[in-house]
Amino acid sequence: MKYYLVAGEASGDLHGANLIKALKAEDPEAEFRYYGGDKMQSEGGTLVKHYAEMAFMGFTEVILNLRTILKNMKACKADIQAWQPDVLVLIDFPGFNLKIAGFAKEKGIRVCYYISPKVWAWNQKRVLKIRKVVDKMFCILPFEVDFYKEWGMEVDYVGNPLLDEKALFVPQPDFRQKNKLSAADLIALLPGSRKQEIERLLPDMLSVTARFPDQQFVIAAAPSFSADYYRQFMGSSANVKLVFSQTYDLLHVAKAAVVASGTATLETALFKVPQVVVYKGGKISIAIARLLVKIKFISLVNLIMNRAVVTELIQEDCTTDKIADQLKGLLSGSKRAEMLESYNVLAELMGNPGASGKTAKLIVAYLKKEKV
Repeated sequence: MKYYLVAGEASGDLHGANLIKALKAEDPEAEFRYYGGDKMQSEGGTLVKHYAEMAFMGFTEVILNLRTILKNMKACKADIQAWQPDVLVLIDFPGFNLKIAGFAKEKGIRVCYYISPKVWAWNQKRVLKIRKVVDKMFCILPFEVDFYKEWGMEVDYVGNPLLDEKALFVPQPDFRQKNKLSAADLIALLPGSRKQEIERLLPDMLSVTARFPDQQFVIAAAPSFSADYYRQFMGSSANVKLVFSQTYDLLHVAKAAVVASGTATLETALFKVPQVVVYKGGKISIAIARLLVKIKFISLVNLIMNRAVVTELIQEDCTTDKIADQLKGLLSGSKRAEMLESYNVLAELMGNPGASGKTAKLIVAYLKKEKV
């Protein structure tokens, strides 16, 4: 069967790659075409457009880049129409993907959605649209099942795909030597994969390095940017290094981390690395978000646990002093111990690996049933 996947950012590329691998195991004759990234491309099939050309964050950023977004959307619709897949598999990225879902539904193409849009966070009435344009929804957060049920929609909880990726991870024994890292405690800096968030957050992350001369800071760099791009922010800091495509190796040895809000907060927790979560957006975007968003937390760790496990420094709270104060408490003492204990509880809630495999089985079973 022919599978068309759409992933619009780094995390979607990761989950898409694992799903492609699982689908190939279920359907040996599977063909793939997709919007995604390097990880998906490494699994075979045809990469139509890279997510680096698509990811815009915040309300104002979307407006400023609307022409590009609409151009990408038009091209995606045309490519789907031309290829005529058996199923469209959408991965997160709701602003773009829900519109693509509506188009596919009009054209009689079956639509599966892997990793639910965060409709529980704001504008919950979007579920009504999802019910119309999505045939099968696969969720990765346990509380989403009950949320959708309240809106009259049955969904499948498949576990979390990050557990799959972590289970496959094999640490490099020479990671420090290969990247010329010292024997000092490492503090991981995860500024995200999108240009806007890197440029807003990385300077604040790096501003604390002088206060921790005995630690080495290591930036987990996104492969879609060059080393020179990151070096413009690094300056002459002697205790800052840069690694590409080795985030899990970095988390495997890190003592603590400063992490941009997003999927990386959960990855960091799964690796049992104490962290402080940071986020900054455009002033207008943040003002609108504060009016619309109806959740208590922004990090996945806190949302899943339904309590403040990790500190979130948002907008005006994202300062050098506050980041430094949090980091000091994470390197030793009771705050570090409490967070690590909470991570153990989180791991139990998350369960076992297998999300990609379970999702692939459900998609193939659904397609075969529909073909009968």
